[in-house]
Amino acid sequence: MTEPLPRELAGAWAELVATARRTTDEGLVVGTSGNVSVRVGDTVLVTPSGVPYHRLGPADAVGVGLDGQRLLGELRPTSELPMHLAVYRATGARAIVHTHAVHATAVSTLVTELPPVHYMTAALGGPVRVAPYALYGSEELARHTLAALRDRTGCLLRNHGTLTYGATLDQAYDRTAQLEWMCRVWLTARSVPGLSPTLLSEADLAEAAGKLRGYGPRP
Repeated sequence: MTEPLPRELAGAWAELVATARRTTDEGLVVGTSGNVSVRVGDTVLVTPSGVPYHRLGPADAVGVGLDGQRLLGELRPTSELPMHLAVYRATGARAIVHTHAVHATAVSTLVTELPPVHYMTAALGGPVRVAPYALYGSEELARHTLAALRDRTGCLLRNHGTLTYGATLDQAYDRTAQLEWMCRVWLTARSVPGLSPTLLSEADLAEAAGKLRGYGPRP
């Protein structure tokens, strides 16, 4: 019989499952593609490999250490575990969302950086880079992802999808959704014959970044 999770891990797992289900419900992934993780202390809870998110329950929790060693659960962790762990080890991330969102994946095949068509670019740290292609689940992909994330909280993965991180699952998910939306805006604008999208300057983005730091409810 599986031992019940400690309260903190149980709450984090429930939030992780809810976030993973959002990625399918809102069309950011299809089937069991994409993955979600959250860090609680030195334990990384992560979606298991090949299990539909709507089937996941408390007994399906999977947790590993920052070195990849299994700490809890019996299911196999996502194949993208090396990428998640690399980001946790190199950044202040507490949650990661990886998707195969349609518009973002399309953009990843066209450019090396998403052009800054909207001020929400600043919320991800600046123009979003595209990590070079590498086989999914590989250490090479993990290295490419870290390079693309330098001074950023999100990136595109060439011919693959997106990865964003944040201090919470809600923040990581919101960044994923914003990135997909910006990719859709750029693709829509560039599809108009004879016209090119206007782009924001570095000064525009810096100004927006300053204002975004004060955005949201205050105590």
